[in-house]
Amino acid sequence: MDIPLILLSIGVLAVILSFFIGNKTRAMDDELEAVSISLHQEMSNLKKRVRLLEEELMVASPTSEPIAPAPQKTIHAIIVNQIISLHKQGYTVPEIAKRASLSEKEVTDVLHSKGVRLS
Repeated sequence: MDIPLILLSIGVLAVILSFFIGNKTRAMDDELEAVSISLHQEMSNLKKRVRLLEEELMVASPTSEPIAPAPQKTIHAIIVNQIISLHKQGYTVPEIAKRASLSEKEVTDVLHSKGVRLS
């Protein structure tokens, strides 16, 4: 009879202690959740800033070299930057025309307007 009474008292003592110990872990969980939320918000803000910077870099064109429009229609600065970039990467005029959805003549006109000599 002694053993069941000892086990019962240990069980009651464990339940009482769990109330006091549980508060410490709850506080730590709340603090961890707050840090996680703030980290997520900061990452979201940084992603927005990077996206804005990337858009500015894609839209920005060099001020020293004006963009010459094609005879039929004007070509946006982003497309011009894409054409120059693809040419520097070694793509041929037909490949660039296909990727930029332009005619080969428009691509060569853009490259010539930027001072690029085709061989």
